[in-house]
Amino acid sequence: MNEGRAAAKRSSYEMNEVLLSAASNVAAGVGAQAILLYADLLKDYAPLTILSKEINLVLVARGERSFEEAKRFFDKVVRVPQIDLTRMGQVKLGVMMSLSAGLVHVGDRIVCLSGIRRFGFLDSIVVLDIGKEFEVLTSAELSDLSREIRYDVFEAILSLALELAYQGRAGKMVGAVFVLGDHERVLQLSRQMIINPFHGYPEEERNVLDPMLKETLKEFSAIDGAFIIREDGVVLSAGRHLDAAFEGRELLHGLGSRHLAAAGITAVTHALAVVVSESTGTVRIFKGGEIILELERAVDRDRGSPA
Repeated sequence: MNEGRAAAKRSSYEMNEVLLSAASNVAAGVGAQAILLYADLLKDYAPLTILSKEINLVLVARGERSFEEAKRFFDKVVRVPQIDLTRMGQVKLGVMMSLSAGLVHVGDRIVCLSGIRRFGFLDSIVVLDIGKEFEVLTSAELSDLSREIRYDVFEAILSLALELAYQGRAGKMVGAVFVLGDHERVLQLSRQMIINPFHGYPEEERNVLDPMLKETLKEFSAIDGAFIIREDGVVLSAGRHLDAAFEGRELLHGLGSRHLAAAGITAVTHALAVVVSESTGTVRIFKGGEIILELERAVDRDRGSPA
């Protein structure tokens, strides 16, 4: 039994060694500006020390514990929620967070390494040119993302949305819309559907950067309408109807009213909107009236349900 476990550990370690070596060769061969990899799939950071001297290395850490451990050894680390995504979903999320943190840039070519967390090792290499490969990277407005949206606020909202998509609420799937930034214009183009549950509370008690607020936001996600969030993370309102009409309905064929509302409000403001689909659990981010990122939940193939 112990020998079998040891063999499995050696196998995972050797797999990571092979993938890291291959990624280094690929990066050199294609002239990549950076390598991005999921740090929690590594048992030992030693191989990364040499790699980080050869190329810009960005680590993606799932959860606070993994993030703090990675930060002890490396400066360029982004944190993502402990939510299981497809391998391509991991790549998209890691790139998006790295873009918003200013660690990679539109126009960069990067090599991405990912894998399934429960398997415990890297198993996939993807080469992409930021701005060419994915819908997340084709919007010209992404180059301004790090200047328009605070990284920590964006991280908190996206983490909340992914948790809602993955966990639901009270055993049921829920949908939600979070509108971040350009709050004055957004408020002008929206109206309250219910009494604002955040009205009258001190700003420090309704900031998404306060972990204590997360459960409150999850509870209010059952309310129809959007959350309006200021650039610094202060929640201004919940249950808000977005009035801006979206002209390109054919571009969002098959998507519901939340997505149309998010597309409409981001088309006429500088805001960013994060939408959780109630029917599928897919999380989509809108900017400039377009979907710039789409994250699907991983599926547990043994049970045929979200992992």
